[in-house]
Amino acid sequence: MNTGIDEPFIQQLFPSGRPERVIALVGNPNVGKSTLFNHLTGQDVQTAHYPGKTADVNVGTSTVGGRLLTVMDLPGTYAIGGPSEEEWTAHQVLLHVRPDAAIVVLDSGNLARNLVVALHVLDLGIPTVLALNLTDEALRAGVTADAELLHVLTGARTIRTIAVEGVGVHETVQAALELADAPPEGIPRHRYSEMFERTLAPLVDTVQRSGFAPFRLSLRGTALQLLANDASVTEAALDFPGLRRVAEEAASAVAALTGEAPAQNLTRERYGLAGVLAEQVVGPRTPPNVRFATRLRALSTRAATGLPMLFGALLGIFGLLFFVGGLLASLFSSLWQTFASPIIQSVIHGLIPNEAVARTLLWGFDAGIEASLAIGLPYIFTFYFLLALLEDSGYLNSVAFLADRAMHRLGLHGRAIIPLVAGAGCSVPAVLSVRVLPTDRERFLAATLVSFVPCSARTAVVLGAVGAYIGWFPALGVFIITAAVTIGVGIAMDRLVPGRSTGFVMEMFSFRRPNVRIVTRKAWVQFREFLIVATPLVVIGSIVLGGLYETGWLFSLSRPLEPVVVGWLGLPAVTGLTLLFGILRKEFALQLLATLAIAVIGTQAGDLLGFMSRTDLFVYALVNTLAMPCISTLAVLGRVLGWRRAAGVMSITVSVALLVGGLFARVLPLLGPYWAN
Repeated sequence: MNTGIDEPFIQQLFPSGRPERVIALVGNPNVGKSTLFNHLTGQDVQTAHYPGKTADVNVGTSTVGGRLLTVMDLPGTYAIGGPSEEEWTAHQVLLHVRPDAAIVVLDSGNLARNLVVALHVLDLGIPTVLALNLTDEALRAGVTADAELLHVLTGARTIRTIAVEGVGVHETVQAALELADAPPEGIPRHRYSEMFERTLAPLVDTVQRSGFAPFRLSLRGTALQLLANDASVTEAALDFPGLRRVAEEAASAVAALTGEAPAQNLTRERYGLAGVLAEQVVGPRTPPNVRFATRLRALSTRAATGLPMLFGALLGIFGLLFFVGGLLASLFSSLWQTFASPIIQSVIHGLIPNEAVARTLLWGFDAGIEASLAIGLPYIFTFYFLLALLEDSGYLNSVAFLADRAMHRLGLHGRAIIPLVAGAGCSVPAVLSVRVLPTDRERFLAATLVSFVPCSARTAVVLGAVGAYIGWFPALGVFIITAAVTIGVGIAMDRLVPGRSTGFVMEMFSFRRPNVRIVTRKAWVQFREFLIVATPLVVIGSIVLGGLYETGWLFSLSRPLEPVVVGWLGLPAVTGLTLLFGILRKEFALQLLATLAIAVIGTQAGDLLGFMSRTDLFVYALVNTLAMPCISTLAVLGRVLGWRRAAGVMSITVSVALLVGGLFARVLPLLGPYWAN
């Protein structure tokens, strides 16, 4: 019989073995669950993915009463066991890992929406504490919830909290630890409709007589999972044909009485009971204290006022990432060249007597690390800080709401607007942020489109090659063509990629004042993951490219590239080498274009129009902008999508770049002699 233990995932989560006490944090993304997790664990966090999935499960440790406690922060979700990866992963972790207790974090001001997840956790028979969070926000909205009554109705310990201020956090974790040490006997007190309970009762009796108890589920929990046809539980029941027959009869009875699948009906029962419990627990509303933040949220969701606000917010993000990020990147590079680079060069030259080998290593350990950090600190950490600021303030909900209709035309929903805009600053954090999207399909579509968005480095190439030598209007033309291509690719992929995008249901709430300390910590945890994943690949890639350059082999690569670079794109052969180097950092392509051109044909190539026509420069900038992103972006594409899909994104971007570049190489000369010179 299937024991229900997912050993590979448990080993990934807990390399040293399963800890003595494991507490799971469950709840939707907007109730302060991550804030509670960060308050408990600080920065002692590791991230794991359920095998085959990309939804994060964060694991940290906390000391409570002198005891070491392991805390799992499950993906934020409004339901458990549904079609999205977050819902599926949350259900699998609760079932297979089986925490000793769970803390379900609820929004005190919207219990009807939040209690659905709590009922599912209670149905699994996991000892549960309900954290009524955001009680200060609820009071300002005129909502009060009776914690004691909710405890009576559900049997779950219930504690009021304000996680951002640490109020009630210790009491909540202490209660969870007590439940883990001494799990309560009996079954949850809540009950669904009379029809549903009458249909379920024979199945519960059969489970009890059979002795079937997978995943340490309660009798009622096992029966509910069998009725809902949960794959893990039904697979574990293969050796119990009588039990499976009764489960099928119960499922047929529910379907006949309700006209819907048992799993769907169970979800409906949970939503219905959540509404009833909320009505009983929430007292009469008092006149709310309508704050400026509440009015601001209302303005942010109306098209007439919300779109200008959105434009201003996106312009601010772009400005900070492009201008401030560029300023910080230049400052960091200057400091690196002044202080770090001389030391690294001295050490490597001192240890490696062979000059070519030493220069090759410097490509990675000097230029490579500088490239990684010069992108990471100014752009990626800044982006994560801004994203956390917008997320904790609640403004991302308004952005997603406004952009939802437009994004649906590209097979996405409103949340995808943030990665696309962030891509104008740097593609790396933009790709990382697609993980907020609920399905593999949407993440793949969004990551592909992000890869076409000109980042600041690609923008520098357009301005440096087209803007400087041809003019600003042709440079603007490159951006317009890129935008049109991105939209066209999005529409095409929506039709060609199997599957459909999920609906977008979200909870709207008033804006909140973010806590800068919590925002900074959240940004640092995410930024640290980028450093761990991307930096080694950048260093290795830089060493490989450096070795090709230092040995002279890189120039011999131009010959195989000639059919494409010269024959199709109409560019000088040397430009193919610089486009290859663009994989390290996009702006390197333009710098190397002048350098290698001088090396090949002499100093007269210093003015790029001396050996490339205007059409050549336009096509070169267009291909460099549309083609596959830099190595840092490729690293996170592999991390977020898996290497197979990352390769797919690379293939799409390169194919589109070559197709569009070749077409314009033929169209532009037809516009007159200006483009031939």
